[in-house]
Amino acid sequence: MIFPRCRRRGNESPISRIVQNSIRDSLCRLLPALLFFHGAALFAQEPFQFPTANHYLYERGSELKFFAPTAPDKPWTSGSFGCVRNDGQRLHEGLDILHLQTGKHGEPADPVMATADGTVVYISMKPSLSNYGNYIVIRHVVEGLEIYSLYAHLSAIQPGVVVGKNVKQGEVIATMGRTSNAEVIAKDRAHVHFELNLLVNDNFAAWFKKASPGERNDHGEWNGQNLNGINPREILLQEHNPNGNFSLLNFIRSQTELCRVLVRATNFPYLKRYPMLVLRNPVAEKQGVAGYEIALNFNGVAFALMPRAESEIKGRAKFQLLSVNEAEEKANPCRHLVVRRNGRWQLANEGLRELELLAN
Repeated sequence: MIFPRCRRRGNESPISRIVQNSIRDSLCRLLPALLFFHGAALFAQEPFQFPTANHYLYERGSELKFFAPTAPDKPWTSGSFGCVRNDGQRLHEGLDILHLQTGKHGEPADPVMATADGTVVYISMKPSLSNYGNYIVIRHVVEGLEIYSLYAHLSAIQPGVVVGKNVKQGEVIATMGRTSNAEVIAKDRAHVHFELNLLVNDNFAAWFKKASPGERNDHGEWNGQNLNGINPREILLQEHNPNGNFSLLNFIRSQTELCRVLVRATNFPYLKRYPMLVLRNPVAEKQGVAGYEIALNFNGVAFALMPRAESEIKGRAKFQLLSVNEAEEKANPCRHLVVRRNGRWQLANEGLRELELLAN
């Protein structure tokens, strides 16, 4: 971007000098506004920032400085997002971002910051109740989309950070730690577990009580099962690309489809929370909606929902598996949403459970 030099020059005629000085003075008065809007445009392309000072993701070949792998002999990818554990059969739904600072007794001391402007919706300071340990969930609205960031394994919450507090991007919300009920996190791989999620259902607690009788739910609607993760690594890389124009909505809409399902339900919370993911169908608009044809990615994220009229639906089953992307299922099998039996693809138990939660 080229800016005018805000000073006068000699060797001009009086009229030319007056005209040029007038133009130059006007540009100089506009310069702060131009800088502001130029900065705002750049900022708008990066709705999320790193939750710690560790930015090694942007340095090629420095993955082991950014990610905390599950063990010294495991690749850095085991600390990344996706089907990256147990030979691709186990999902890791976030990024394990390695510490940079240590304090007393070698404990991690990195400040943990809000990835974007938002509102704190949940804080758990009972590490024995979750493999997240101590964790915070923050609600953000980006391009009209509700996105929920999660920060886990914390040692302490920043004073004044409480449920309902509005926070700014980059504001310190906690201190990195090693808390968890599932493993002992070694000091050398201390990290913050960072997620970006879509919320599946407002009625999770009631659904869980019915679907899993006898099982505990210590976190209400903020149980990890009610938060479907999208890939933070890809988001941070794409929004940082100077040749791109990152859009979170387009990122979600362009997810790779694992399968397509038909759900005979017409009024569930996801439709109201994410109306921008609902497609138009003139037939259903004219005849009325009898169900939704839904595209799911490998993690069960519903990223395209097409209303269907009764005349467009075959069969009476509440859930129907319409198609499977076999290449995607082979590449990312870890949620086990579909299964092949006797040469035919079917919804697996995990797939049925995901749809029951979605359409409840």
